[in-house]
Amino acid sequence: MFNDSSARIAAALRERIDQAPPGTRLPSTRELVAEFTASPVTVQKALRALAAQGLLESRPGVGTFTRAVRTARPSDYRWQTAALGAPPARVPRLPTALKTAPNDVIALHSGYPDRELLPERLVRAAFTRAARGDMAMSRPPAAGLPELQHWFAAELGDAAPAGTAPPAPSDVIVVPGSQTGLSSLFRVLVGPGRPLLVESPTFWGAIVAAAREHVDLVPIPVGPDGPDPEVLADAFDRTGARAFYAQPNFANPTGVRWTTGLADRVLDVVRAHGAFLIEDDWAHEFGITAEARPVAARDDGGHVVYVRSLTKSVSTAVRVAAVIARGPARDRILADAQAESMYVSGLLQAVAADVVTQPAWRTHLKGLRHQLAARRDLMVASLAEHAPQAHLEAIPQGGLNLWARLPDDTDLPALARACEDAGVLVVPGDEWFPAEPTGAYLRLNYSGPNPGAFPDAARIIGRALGAD
Repeated sequence: MFNDSSARIAAALRERIDQAPPGTRLPSTRELVAEFTASPVTVQKALRALAAQGLLESRPGVGTFTRAVRTARPSDYRWQTAALGAPPARVPRLPTALKTAPNDVIALHSGYPDRELLPERLVRAAFTRAARGDMAMSRPPAAGLPELQHWFAAELGDAAPAGTAPPAPSDVIVVPGSQTGLSSLFRVLVGPGRPLLVESPTFWGAIVAAAREHVDLVPIPVGPDGPDPEVLADAFDRTGARAFYAQPNFANPTGVRWTTGLADRVLDVVRAHGAFLIEDDWAHEFGITAEARPVAARDDGGHVVYVRSLTKSVSTAVRVAAVIARGPARDRILADAQAESMYVSGLLQAVAADVVTQPAWRTHLKGLRHQLAARRDLMVASLAEHAPQAHLEAIPQGGLNLWARLPDDTDLPALARACEDAGVLVVPGDEWFPAEPTGAYLRLNYSGPNPGAFPDAARIIGRALGAD
């Protein structure tokens, strides 16, 4: 956010730039700090604003220069209207959660954890080893590296209760991220024009994937404990749907975690209707006061198709996830995944397998639990003190987000703009509903950078709510 001082400096430099020929070197930051009696941060904000307007260019190691103004005739792209025709589907716009945040704002919007929460040392060492191995130059098996398949299968099998057959490594299909996996599952298990039951609210990526695959979403309301099995059964009967997409552990955005009893009841409903449960275990490593309990571990009849990604917990540069399915469904999913991406980079798979099989991986996860707890509790306390209008129905036992209910008359777009103008990025909750929102919500990520700024962010949110 640009304050009055940075705006004043930008205006003064703009006049100087207008009078200077292209390529003129500006004084150094130190000289501008002395000239305008301002802090280096304020001067840098002014320079970034002018660079964003195309008036300046930075040459590393040399300095900042006025930019030559290039003029060209406007391009005419009208011919593309006829060539493209009507769009095949109304795919929702990408959500606020993917917005790139400037360095000078408090980012509560992202869906990814801050770099300091990732096992950076393990990842860097794994990349070094992988680059020296065969996978740097080889094509991996279509379903994934055997060692990674084995790890995913063992992780799920360890949670299986007595009497339930654990998955085999051959049941695992490695895919390039869970978003790709969801698109494939929606194509194979549902199909265009067919209904898919989904929790409401739910992960925006599932909403986008369904729109791309022309799948019709049927919302299932979620309470503080999860979906109502009777409502779910009625929806199966009414729509003829054959799949239900859900996040039983630390759901994004609500943070809801199903009890074992609810998981069994939902599984009974799915089995009774000869249907699939598409389980998205996105936050498996992000438990705080509770562990993730995959529903897939309780099913050996092929009704639960399980998705688990390592992108958020290992590194955003390692786009690796797994789909675990059994029977003919597994074969169809593999064929679809091959047609979509052929195979997943063997180098990235080798890195992922290296990281999660190191003894230090478990040590990292123990520390991560404490770090997430401290961040979550700080944000909860900050909201309670400075933005009590943002009501939390429950404190999540894991995950990365808080789901805050706002007064019913809140103008969410205006609130988000007011917060951004004051230097805080938030995500309006309506982006997470597959149909009309049932209230005004904010999703606030407590795993982002600079947790020390959470109290300031809460003050800004509280002031914006008070001004509504």
